[in-house]
Amino acid sequence: MSVRRVMGVETEYGIVVPGNPAANPMVASGDVVTAYAASRGIRPARASWDYADEAPLRDARGFDMGRGLAHPSQLTDVEDPTLANVVLTNGARLYVDHAHPEYSSPEVTSPRAAVTWDRAGELVMREAVNRLATVPPGVNLYKNNTDGKGASYGTHENYLMARSTPFASIVRHLTPFFVVRQVMCGSGRVGIGVDSRTAGYQIAQRSDFFEVEVGLETTLKRPIINTRDEPHAVADRYRRLHVILGDANHCDVANLLKMGTTSLVLAMIEADALRDDLSVRRPVATLQEVSHDLTLQGKVELADGRRMTALELLWEYHDRAARFVAERSGNAPDPDTAEVMHWWGTVLDHLGQDPMEARREVDWVAKLAVLEGYRDRDSLGWADPRLKAVDLQWSDVRADRGLAHRLVATDRLEVLVDEADVVRAVEEPPTDTRAWFRGTCLRRFPDDVVAASWDSVIFDVAGQRTLQRVPMLEPLKGTEEGVGDLVRSAPDAASLLAALAATAHDA
Repeated sequence: MSVRRVMGVETEYGIVVPGNPAANPMVASGDVVTAYAASRGIRPARASWDYADEAPLRDARGFDMGRGLAHPSQLTDVEDPTLANVVLTNGARLYVDHAHPEYSSPEVTSPRAAVTWDRAGELVMREAVNRLATVPPGVNLYKNNTDGKGASYGTHENYLMARSTPFASIVRHLTPFFVVRQVMCGSGRVGIGVDSRTAGYQIAQRSDFFEVEVGLETTLKRPIINTRDEPHAVADRYRRLHVILGDANHCDVANLLKMGTTSLVLAMIEADALRDDLSVRRPVATLQEVSHDLTLQGKVELADGRRMTALELLWEYHDRAARFVAERSGNAPDPDTAEVMHWWGTVLDHLGQDPMEARREVDWVAKLAVLEGYRDRDSLGWADPRLKAVDLQWSDVRADRGLAHRLVATDRLEVLVDEADVVRAVEEPPTDTRAWFRGTCLRRFPDDVVAASWDSVIFDVAGQRTLQRVPMLEPLKGTEEGVGDLVRSAPDAASLLAALAATAHDA
């Protein structure tokens, strides 16, 4: 069994207008999107989003929330013409979401690819910042998840699953994993509580903002397990698990583990291979307690009365995953699965010996090491505002200012993905998902593509009386292997549409 599946990452970036704390963040975020679009010759009016198949109020528990009951932030299926929204040639979406610029990566099929196209998003945002720097006061962006004053914004993961998997099984087995996963994948944060009122440091940026175990909302009453049932694929075959509690990562290893270990746990749930119950008593409170425990020695109480540390519970999942992979793959797992299992065990070993041993792989540890250096040098308490400034600077997207980028440049963080691959991913889509068709059509026929979404591309071709919508409900179709020759050989969009129609008729 493999970690490979269709997956992706959505990242909202923190935004600041220097010298103008009262600036409208929606306007500033729109400037980010339009500045980047202009740098790449993208006209937003010609590459907007297709909302036809959006269904944000459909709940995986078997019902739809009434629109009158929904918070306005949940109505993501309504186009706001005042907000910038473009599709990029790498298959990603760049738009304004809840007063933040958001980069939603294209669909990929491996954790390593997820890291690559997520890091490409950082370069997209850096380019926008550089462009806007020429128009004072400019903006600056931060790949983080809270402003430290009570607001939180998301880094969401998406995993395509088999629709046949009972949702109750997902809740049962994934909740305890999510409670402790932050020990490997948390990004660290100065301040305790949603508004950082209590001095201190914690493992994860998002944990204090969660209030319920299961729910549909994403911006209020945040749930550990989100129930949005919007597959962006064949609905009776696929389920898209929308994960909202993760942090934005700068460390490649932590980012890889966030995606890879979750995919493996989902594979075990799909195969009904997790029979023993690891349910946690008081999941929401425990999520926050784990985040506040830098010693990693606190005990997590399971529903059956057992007590174990977060690391011990992670080892339980690791060992079950190792047996699961061995039973189905023998001694020859695919390279992606072998890589995830290697780093999973390595990071747990390092954290168990001494958390600081994981400072090359895990964000919260790497950041803590930097902060402790400042604390020791200047005798700073955790309430000192200078430490909050360092925390913010850690996530600065600018290469010469972001502390995480400086650690990479001085070989103090483990790097898994070559920078040249990241640079290519800014322009080029993954070749093995439908993102290839979406991105390539935008690059080859920019004047003919008027809109796109995860499961469609819409063309406006001269001589055609109506818009032509190409549905893409199968995420593993529309790949370079599947339609590459057909797309490359088409001299124009009209020829491509004719060829696609002929192929569909022959099939």
